[in-house]
Amino acid sequence: MGNREPTLEDVAREAGVSRATVSRVVNGVRNVAPEIQQSVRNAIARIGYTPNQAARSLVTRRTGTVGLVFSATGRAFAARVFSDPFFGRVVDGVLPALRKSGIQPVLLVAESEQARSQLVEYLRQGGADGALVVSLDENDPLPAMLVAAGLPTVLFGRPRDAVRCGYVDLDNEAGARLAAEHLWATGRRRPATIAAPASAPTARARLDGFRQAFAAHGVTSVPVVRGRFTVDSGRQAMARLLEENPGIDAVFAANDLMAQGACQYLRERGVAVPDRVAVVGFDDSQAARRSRPALTTVRQPVERMAAAMAGLLAGQLDGSGPEPSSKVFEPVLVVRDSA
Repeated sequence: MGNREPTLEDVAREAGVSRATVSRVVNGVRNVAPEIQQSVRNAIARIGYTPNQAARSLVTRRTGTVGLVFSATGRAFAARVFSDPFFGRVVDGVLPALRKSGIQPVLLVAESEQARSQLVEYLRQGGADGALVVSLDENDPLPAMLVAAGLPTVLFGRPRDAVRCGYVDLDNEAGARLAAEHLWATGRRRPATIAAPASAPTARARLDGFRQAFAAHGVTSVPVVRGRFTVDSGRQAMARLLEENPGIDAVFAANDLMAQGACQYLRERGVAVPDRVAVVGFDDSQAARRSRPALTTVRQPVERMAAAMAGLLAGQLDGSGPEPSSKVFEPVLVVRDSA
């Protein structure tokens, strides 16, 4: 073959099959006997053939890419994406899972109505084969738009009732109950909570789970201040809780960053953690280990969840998995020094 690149014809000669058979194997068509598939793959390896992705896309109508979409509204959206460790953990989970399937991610951001419309059109026109969607807003219209456009879609978090697509999620109510039961078991009887923004997909489940667990023990009044998933909002919420409810002896925050902020404020005010006020976070992120004291927190296995999300989408694309499909993970309480 000299210095030229090997072709399909070269592979066919090497494997002793037709060019059409090689094409079917290269393009993932399923009606080829396993022993012939293996023979073709061996020939490809021997002569060093590399499929032309552009030509392959014309045959399969697949790009070999999927969109990893972060979707929300509001001016602070970009700042949160790049400051909250949750999003980096999603990427860390998605990348290796997609590589196993030979798929490359394309990072897409939808922060406005116009951006969402453009994103859906980009995908409809063949920009990527499907979408992995991480939404910050419970009422985000993007998942419904993607499904209506016939695009394979998997969400991080449960979809709204009318949206039929794949998803991964955590049992958030159970996680909040774990936090409450731990605080009750350690003698805390005057709890408060720094809740997520009301628009956040997990806000209601984490707040309800915490309240319901304490209500089962006869504690029906749990002061609530909402934060914004940031350290600073946790500090502000803690200041307000302490001012309005000086007798509280425990705080459950809906993420680790807010719990870290709460610990900072308590330390600056000379309030001992956990002796005077116990603090529990949610996520088990790096912030939990950086906090002083180290946070007791509810573990959300974000990397595993993101990998499962990628696996569900890959299964939809190659036809090996049910559509739509879902996977719900169980939370685990990680006890450290703050509670």
